[in-house]
Amino acid sequence: MEQTLIIIKPDAVQRGLIGDIISRFENRGLKIIAMKMIQISNELARRHYAVHEGKYFYPELIRFITSSPSICMVIEGPGAIEIVRATIGATDPAEAMAGTIRADFGMRTNRNLIHASDGEETAQKEIALFFNEDELLSYEQTVSPWLYKL
Repeated sequence: MEQTLIIIKPDAVQRGLIGDIISRFENRGLKIIAMKMIQISNELARRHYAVHEGKYFYPELIRFITSSPSICMVIEGPGAIEIVRATIGATDPAEAMAGTIRADFGMRTNRNLIHASDGEETAQKEIALFFNEDELLSYEQTVSPWLYKL
């Protein structure tokens, strides 16, 4: 089972899209094993987006992600990272495929609604930034055999 971090960003929270976004992952058959609403601090934002430090958009990125509460989740499932990335769509909503979260609800790259880890190593690091080990509640869903094997 693979795990990945998802952040439903302040623009999606303010627009009332939390339920719509979460249902996309549940409808795919992915399992939420941790979820919480937080106000991301400046320090946490800087640690999370450290790879972008020094880029022209970094200050606005920090300002935006700390501007309002976000929903942080850990999603689990076979191939979860790839499935989540396909479900959210391209970073630029104008380039995202129809049917993805960003294409259906987004307009601009700097307000693209959602963050998802881009690989296993990144996912492990990002999950550890936002969740303690005891907050991850992996469990067996009774629907799993219908999703993964018959």
